[in-house]
Formats: sequence, C-alpha cells, structure tokens
Amino acid sequence: MSRRTLAIIIAVPLTALLLIAAFVLPVPYVLYRPGTTVDVLSTAGGKERIQVTGHKAYYDDGELQMVTIYVTQPGDEVSLGTALMGWVNRDEAVRPYDSVYSDDETAEENDAQSAIQMSSSQDDAVAVALTALGYDVPVVPLVNSVGEDLPATGKLEPKDRFVSVGGKRIKTVQEVVDAISGAPAGEPLVLVVERAGKHERVVVTPRVIDGKVRIGIELGFDYRFPFDVTINIDQNIGGPSAGLMFSLSIYDTLTPGSMTGGHIVAGTGEIRPDGSVGPIGGIQQKIAAARDAKAELFLVPAANCDEALGAPKDDVRLARVETMEQARDVVEKFAKDTDADLPSCEDKE
Repeated sequence: MSRRTLAIIIAVPLTALLLIAAFVLPVPYVLYRPGTTVDVLSTAGGKERIQVTGHKAYYDDGELQMVTIYVTQPGDEVSLGTALMGWVNRDEAVRPYDSVYSDDETAEENDAQSAIQMSSSQDDAVAVALTALGYDVPVVPLVNSVGEDLPATGKLEPKDRFVSVGGKRIKTVQEVVDAISGAPAGEPLVLVVERAGKHERVVVTPRVIDGKVRIGIELGFDYRFPFDVTINIDQNIGGPSAGLMFSLSIYDTLTPGSMTGGHIVAGTGEIRPDGSVGPIGGIQQKIAAARDAKAELFLVPAANCDEALGAPKDDVRLARVETMEQARDVVEKFAKDTDADLPSCEDKE
C-alpha cells in the first residue's frame, strides 16, 4: 500500500469526523419555530375557554386564534447543524443568544417572568374589552414586591391593595408615590391596605433612600371588574403576546352574534391598558403557525409590519392594527366581506 493511499484512508474518516463534530458543536444562537395555535373561542376539558360569571355569555361560530412559537430556552444548546437548517428554513429564524437572553438568565427565571406576563395580559385584556363595552373598570394600586431590610419589610405583602396613605384615600399609583414621597422621613406613616378581602392597618417609618423618601416597595396595579371573566389556557403558554386575541375573544363572548362571521381569524400583539396594541417577537413564525392552522386573516401589530411582510404567509391576509377597537372593526368588516379594504402593512405610514 502506497503512502498516498494510506494517507487518504486516514484522512477521509478524520475529515468526516471533524465535519460531524462541527455540526454537533453548540453555537451561541437561539432558534425560533412556529408553535401551536389555540382558538380562544373553543372549549377545553368540556368547558368554554372564556368563562363568564355575572353576565350573559354568547358562544357563537368562528375562531379567534392566538398563536405561539417555540423558542430555545436559556441555557439550551443549539448545534451548528440545527442553526444552519434554521437559516435556510423559511418558517424558522435564528437569533444571536445575547440579543434574546442575558448571560446569567435561567430557564426557571424565564418561565416565571413569562407566567407573570401571561397573567397580566389576561387582566389587561379583560379590562380593555369591558371598557370597550362601556363598563367602568377602576384601577387599584397595589404592592408588587417588598424589598429586604427596608421599612415595609415584614409589614406589607405582595398583592396588598392600597386604600389610604397617611389618612388620604388612594385611587391611583401616582397618588401612592406622592403620598409616600411627601411624608416626613423618620416618622410613622399609617397605611390601610386591602389584604385577602379585609382592611389591614399597617404602620411603616419611611426613610431617605437614594435621595428620596421611600418605604421599599415596588408598585403595580390591578383592576376592579364588575363581573368575573376567566381565560382557560395551558399554563405552559406564557408571555404577553396573546393579549389582543384575548380582548377580542372576551368582547365577542359578551356580545350576541359572531364577530368573525364563522371565519378563522388569527393574530398577535400585547394589549396595553389603554387599548393600544404593542409589538411582539417572532412575528414571522407566528404568521407561519397561523397559515398552517388555515387562518384566513392575521392581525399584525403596526410596529411589526415591516418584518411581517417577509413572512411565509401564502394565502393568509395580513391586516395592520394599532388598537383593540380598530382590530375589532377590522374583523367585523372582514366577516361581512373578505375582500373588504382593510388597513394593511403595505400602506403603513
């Protein structure tokens, strides 16, 4: 056997091994793939996903689909081969790891944050839908979290709702901020909070922290609803991006007739307390998921329009929306005439 032949015999398998190793080696990227869709107007476990207590509910035809995507979790590895396939697959996307997650972020932290966002999005969706129906939905300031070794530690608890501060009735988050920051440092301050349905009197002594009078809490807000609306969605689904579709589904459930006219409508977008629709991530993969679920119309947050235009949508019609009420009008117009003139991403201002 010649040296040349021997070299080839050795080199070929070594090269193959190196190529295989290169394809399985992890690279610092995150993979986005289309996920499942959920018809929020459907049933789960024999019950309607939108449950209403204290108001008549109308369960009609049509679908309002929320869409999900699969995203590599913090700490999970993506091989070079997987990344390359993601780059060439029109339904998938590959993003640099550090543009999605921080270096020290864990899957547990990400899941917890996503669960909080999902819960908040449902509350905001209920509030926006009820407000659109003409109901008064008061905002209630509350305690989001309490710091360690600070005046409020051991006295206030997360979810405490503010009733009064220093004897003054409280209605807004800003009123809480003003009442606490305007209190004398080092002197007891009486707070009345609602906890587990009862009023509790709490005394804290504010002090100057970072140049301002504080008690060591993070503020948030909740709503007082005129009746109960709950949304039954898989707890493994998180994030804020289903807010728009939740609000539309709630509105449809609380009004007679089918908003969609029996059509399949999908969409995405974070719903804000003022009813505006915020942008989300993975818009192209969400449109692909809706396409696979036979959606006819997809509601796109205006801020996502540029990216959405490059999505593999096939026959799915894209409509640009900026508010929940505009989205409702778009769906109702489409229900009457699928060829109707709708705001589109192409004519985005």
